[in-house]
Amino acid sequence: MAQTPFYITTAISYVNGVPHLGHAYEVILTDVMARFQRLDGRDVMFLTGTDEHGEKVAKTAAENEMQPKEFADKNAATFIKMTETLNISNDDFIRTSEERHYKASQAIWKRLEEKGDIYLGKYEGWYSIREEAYFTADELRESEDGEKFTPNGTPVEWVEESSYFFRLSAYTEKLIEYFEAHPEFIAPESRRNEILSFLKQEGGLKDLSVSRHKTRLKWGIPVPDDEDHVMYVWLDALTNYITAIGYPDIECDEYKKYWPAQYHVIGKDIIRFHCIYWPAFLMSAELDIPETVFAHGFINVHGEKMSKSVGNVLSPDGLVKTYGLDQLRYFLMREIAHGQDGNFSYEQAVTRINADLANGLGNLAQRTLSMIHKNCDGTYPEAGEFTDADNALLNKAYETMLDEAKKVANEFKMHRMLEAIWRVVSDANAYIDEQAPWALKKENPERMKTVLYVLADVIRCLSIAVQPVMPESGAKLLGQLNVPEKERMFAHISADYALKSGTSIEKPEGVFPRIVEEEEPQEAVG
Repeated sequence: MAQTPFYITTAISYVNGVPHLGHAYEVILTDVMARFQRLDGRDVMFLTGTDEHGEKVAKTAAENEMQPKEFADKNAATFIKMTETLNISNDDFIRTSEERHYKASQAIWKRLEEKGDIYLGKYEGWYSIREEAYFTADELRESEDGEKFTPNGTPVEWVEESSYFFRLSAYTEKLIEYFEAHPEFIAPESRRNEILSFLKQEGGLKDLSVSRHKTRLKWGIPVPDDEDHVMYVWLDALTNYITAIGYPDIECDEYKKYWPAQYHVIGKDIIRFHCIYWPAFLMSAELDIPETVFAHGFINVHGEKMSKSVGNVLSPDGLVKTYGLDQLRYFLMREIAHGQDGNFSYEQAVTRINADLANGLGNLAQRTLSMIHKNCDGTYPEAGEFTDADNALLNKAYETMLDEAKKVANEFKMHRMLEAIWRVVSDANAYIDEQAPWALKKENPERMKTVLYVLADVIRCLSIAVQPVMPESGAKLLGQLNVPEKERMFAHISADYALKSGTSIEKPEGVFPRIVEEEEPQEAVG
C-alpha cells in the first residue's frame, strides 16, 4: 500500500544573527511532527533553511566589513550546524541564495506579472528594516518623543521610491472567503481570528510593494527584465517552500507528490506574511494553497523576553551541553502549550527532566530490566496467565495511549501527546509498586516472571512512542530491550509484536541520568 505524502516546513531563519532558543524550539517542534508522521507510516518531506536576502542582511554585513554573500554563508553554516546539534531529521536545507531558488522566484514573479497582478509604481510610506515590511500610519504607535514604531516595537523610517507592486487589494474578499471555507488553514484559532479581523478592517488590503530599487538595495534576486530592481524579500522568501520540491516544474514527481504542504510551522510574528501574502501570491499564480499554517508562540527566559541587552539569550549548543539533547527536546515539547507563549528557566527544566525522565520512564526501565537480567538469566521470562491488572495496563499501552497521542499530535498539541504517554508511565510505575516483583521473587516466582514480562512489553511500547520527541533515547531503550529495528514503528505498538520469551538482553544502563541541582550554568547563555 502506497504511503500518504506529508510535507512540513519551518519558516526559514534570517541570517542577520545566529541561532538561539527560539529557533531551536521551532525546528524541534517541526521535527517532532515529521518524525511522528514517519513512524505512523507516512512519506514525509521536511524542509528547513535560511532566508538570506534583504536590507537587514546587507546592512549587518557592511557593519561587519563583509560582502552580503560572505556574511550569509558564515551565518547559514551556524543554522546548518544547529540542525545537526539538535538531531533534526530534515530532508532538505534550502538557502535562498541558491541558484535553484533564483530560478523559482523569478518564475513565480513572471506568473504574477502575466496575471496582471504586478505593476510599476511609486512607494511612499513607513518601512521597518528589521521586519522587512511596510506599515500604514494607523498601524504604528508613537513614543513620547515622536518616534514611530511597528506593533512589534521596531522602528520605522519614511521611504519614497519607485517600486513594483502586487495587487493585494484584489484578494481581500477572496482570502476572507477562502479562510471561512477552510477554517483549518490558520491554527490555532486565536491566530485565525486575528487574521480575519485584519482582513475585514475598513478599506481592505492595500497593494504590496514587491521590489526594491538597486539604488537602495542590491543584495537580492533580480526582477525579471528590469536590471534596476531586486525582489522584495517576502516574495523571494516565501517561494522557498515550492523551490525545494521542484518549482517551477509543477509536473515533476516531487512537486506533484508533496504540494500542497500539510504544514508551515512559523512564529506568530510572521503570520501576516504567511496567511495573507503567501496565499494571495499562490492564488494569483494559480497554485494550490497549503493545508495549515501553524503559528507557535514565543519563549521567555525567566519570565522575560530574550534580549542581548538583558543577557538572557540562550544558545542551542549551550542548552544541549547543560541538559542533554533529548532532555531539552522533551522539556520544550512538554512545557510549552499548543500555540502559546512559554517560559524557560533552569529550575523548571531540572524539575521536569528529573521527575519525568530520570524518576519516571528512566527509573521504570532500569528497575524492570535490571530485575529481568538478574532474576531471569538475562532473558525474557515465559508469562503466565494475565490477571485483570496485567490486561488493564497492557491495553492502555497497546491501544489507549497511541489513539490518544495521535489525536492530539495531529493537531500539534505535543504537550498533550506527551501527557497521554506519561499517563502510561505513571500507571506502569504504580503497577510495579503494587505488584512488588522483588517480594514475588520469594513468594511467587512464576507470578514475578509474568509481572516483569508485562512491564517489559509496556516499556517497549513506551520506547516506540517517545521516539518523535527523544529519538536517541527511544532507540537506546529499544536497543536494550533487543527490539529489532524493523519493529519500531507505531504499527508495532500491538500485542502482535510483543516481546518473545527467551530473547536475551544485556545488563541495562541508565538512559536518563538525574541532573544534580546547582547554580544555573553559564554554558546555556549564548
